[in-house]
Amino acid sequence: MFDSVTIVGVGLIGGSFSLSLKERGLVKNVIGVGNTASGINKALELGLIDETLPLEEAVKKSDLIYVAIPVDVTVPVMRQIMDCMTEKQIVADAGSTKQALCESLADHPLRRRFVASHPMWGTEYSGPEAAVRGAFGGRACVICEKEKTDPDAVETMENIYKSLGMHMVYMDADSHDMHAAYISHISHITSFALANTVLEKEKEDSAIFELAGGGFESTVRLAKSNPAMWGPIFKQNREHVLDVLNEHIAQLRKFKSCLEKENYAYLQELMENANKIRRILK
Repeated sequence: MFDSVTIVGVGLIGGSFSLSLKERGLVKNVIGVGNTASGINKALELGLIDETLPLEEAVKKSDLIYVAIPVDVTVPVMRQIMDCMTEKQIVADAGSTKQALCESLADHPLRRRFVASHPMWGTEYSGPEAAVRGAFGGRACVICEKEKTDPDAVETMENIYKSLGMHMVYMDADSHDMHAAYISHISHITSFALANTVLEKEKEDSAIFELAGGGFESTVRLAKSNPAMWGPIFKQNREHVLDVLNEHIAQLRKFKSCLEKENYAYLQELMENANKIRRILK
């Protein structure tokens, strides 16, 4: 059990992580750090955290520091954290991109106390109110650059994530960002684009509300995700996102061409090939 854990960014991921630690009796005291008084006060009100302190004070008081903030601000905040840490503490992040962060910390004297992790779970909601109990179970958690981190720090985070019901996956930072682009980031871009398409073509809000079925809702729900979080992710993972986006556009063009040329046999073939995903996602 930790005496004290600091969570920087008590929103969907950070708040749910705190709830999970508390539910499993893994921590006595959770300190919250945030950039808005309203957010921190809501986290206190919801019981996600026990107290709040300025960042440096919170770090000095904690065994573990968990960072769950937008990836563009994670780099400077992480360096600030590590500059006032000791070798007895551990810091881990939950960011959706890894290469930029890992590269920025490569030369830090306490690099080996940093666990680069990405729990592959989330919803389209954000803020302290979005935190939920029972999050993370049955999902994968990626740890990057395991060999560059002290074994005890890795083991500590592995044990935490496993206690939350997650299974571990290990890879280098660039491979993580590539796979995340294909599995997660393209889904969000597609959802944003589809929402814009419908909003552009369907001028009647009532028609969207009344006629949209479950299929549309499930496809477009990610468009409700916070742009302040996803914009930096797309920016940091630009090359991999462009690669997958180009492939996605090529696939869309195949469907478009089939309809333009009335090539319904090939259209059927494209859909049947897509059905192979059933073997993987059951």
